[in-house]
Amino acid sequence: MPRTGSGFGVCVDNPDNIRMFRIRWWLALPGALLLSAGLVLAHHDSLAARSTALRIPPPVGGVLPSAPPFPEPVSPRIGIATAPVNVRYSFDGGIDKPITDAEGGRELRPLAENGGALRLVPQGLGLAVAYPDRCTLASEENCPRAILEGFRDDSLNPGTRPMEYGASVLMTRGDLADGANVVQKGYSVGGVSQYKLQVDHRLGHPSCVIVGRRGGIYRAEPWLDVADGRWHSLTCTRAEGRLTMSVDGQPRASVRVPGRVAIANAEPLRIGGKGPAEGNDQFAGEIDNVFVSISG
Repeated sequence: MPRTGSGFGVCVDNPDNIRMFRIRWWLALPGALLLSAGLVLAHHDSLAARSTALRIPPPVGGVLPSAPPFPEPVSPRIGIATAPVNVRYSFDGGIDKPITDAEGGRELRPLAENGGALRLVPQGLGLAVAYPDRCTLASEENCPRAILEGFRDDSLNPGTRPMEYGASVLMTRGDLADGANVVQKGYSVGGVSQYKLQVDHRLGHPSCVIVGRRGGIYRAEPWLDVADGRWHSLTCTRAEGRLTMSVDGQPRASVRVPGRVAIANAEPLRIGGKGPAEGNDQFAGEIDNVFVSISG
């Protein structure tokens, strides 16, 4: 019975077949060598990337030192956004750097009273802001308070434009209170106008609030408890005549908002309360990934 090679199915007793087998082998050899070299290089690149990642130090957490507020600009004229705006804070720069947005601007400063302090704590591969524990003192006047506050920035005034704003929060039952402001610009009284995200009341309901310069409070609040010790993404969207509250990417509540309702004020962006003074609706828990997006 004729013998056949196992590699290419040829009869090795035939000299011509043997010669052809050798030719095919030499032709295939460079490809095999290239494939082996490619696998070695890919493995080397993978190890190098892994080694580089291991050498990058994690962001440094710790207590954020309190700072004086930004000087208030003297300008009676209040402007609004004239171009699309996208601002996002990840807080991953650590305590050794100023807190800025993803583009390196719009600095936020920690403001505190009565020994209140903000801390940067691990969250995923980065950091989040931890706020003072919920105060249980008999007099709120003596409670520790701390927030993050920016400078006056009229480009964060949407006017009547569509917009989105929000943050990720981590809260427990012990963090709840009658008022816990997450993100806000402006106030709801005095004709100032406002957009705000909050987790109010003992039920842990998140809500979105819009107040126009001519009054009228528009609030979208779902019957949903987010104070369960887990991270939740909260988003407020004003578009197509409605204000919608979304939780973890799912719309949960909405309310109609007339198109004429305009938001424009001289107040800075504030995170964690409406100021450091008494009655500030102090937030307790952790906040991450704050954003404001205004359409053109």
